[in-house]
Amino acid sequence: MTMHKSAAVSVDAMIEDLRTLVEVESPSRDLAALDASARAVAAVIENRLGGQAVLVESAAGPHLRWSGGGEPRVLILGHHDTVFPLGTLERRPFRVADGHATGPGVFDMLGGLVQAIHGLAALDDLSGVEILVTADEEVGSRSSRALIEELARTCGAVLVFEGAADDGGLKTGRKGCGTFEVSIKGRAAHAGLEPEAGVNALIEAAHQVLDISALSRPEIGTTVTPTVASAGTTDNVIPAEATVLVDVRVESAEEKERVETWMATLAPHLDEAQITVSGAVGRPPMPESASAELFAMAQRIQPGILGKAVGGGSDGNFTGALGVPTLDGLGAVGGGAHAEHEYLVIDAMEERANLVTGLVNAIRDSRSE
Repeated sequence: MTMHKSAAVSVDAMIEDLRTLVEVESPSRDLAALDASARAVAAVIENRLGGQAVLVESAAGPHLRWSGGGEPRVLILGHHDTVFPLGTLERRPFRVADGHATGPGVFDMLGGLVQAIHGLAALDDLSGVEILVTADEEVGSRSSRALIEELARTCGAVLVFEGAADDGGLKTGRKGCGTFEVSIKGRAAHAGLEPEAGVNALIEAAHQVLDISALSRPEIGTTVTPTVASAGTTDNVIPAEATVLVDVRVESAEEKERVETWMATLAPHLDEAQITVSGAVGRPPMPESASAELFAMAQRIQPGILGKAVGGGSDGNFTGALGVPTLDGLGAVGGGAHAEHEYLVIDAMEERANLVTGLVNAIRDSRSE
């Protein structure tokens, strides 16, 4: 069991730790940068909570685990990788002005990590608390998913520190999401001399885009959206190859299965064209039922706090789909995730950290009854 003297939450101290983390850039897939980032997060955790933060090496970079000892009862889940390439910090350094903190990753999701750590530091007993900070959430969590699911089952409750919803509310449900790649092979030919000798991959791609778009069922929350297409080499050659990327969002396991099955059976319209499909709905839906118990706790701690289901995915999709009680969007209040105008609202930091303190106590109390 890890014990330490409880302390009031300090916004100044949270800003100090946020600056430390933001100034260690951590783009996904950059193993050297992620190693430095994981060590920075570990140092903040050890400084504020005591104990030892352990790095878990993976092909995607180091994940980080910390335990408060005792029977695991609640998993604090986050990630330290960001979408911004090295050099972003030089152009957009960490700043605090006009009530906002700005810089790469402040909202998604370094601010959430800092608030979680400081909320835990306000507890006088950290038994039952497990922390997992992963290195690959922004690129699909392929190396961390098994560990996330293992710890979620062990703990029985998961708090996810992704940024808050647009209104500052919590995220009580998430759509399942994934990307498919449709690769088309045709046959090149001279576009002027003998176009009939070719098989036009671009025309086949156009047919497929229309077919794929028809899969959407927005009335039940399913969107199937072709987003990126490429074809051809020059203007006087029949395109021999084309590629279409497709974004998929679904609210139910049934829709996940329907879309995946349909995508796997795409058939060409043009004679001799060939189609290969890869991808899946990699993050299953997080149903609102998964958050009901924990959201009710949050409302008792902070009456009036809002909750909403959102379209974006997170690691909470994995834990919620397992049936493990999961509450998401507990991180920073702000906006601009993945964008140049990303920001965190300073005035909300103390309240969000206090929510962490209250939720952990409530979860442990409910598990001990």
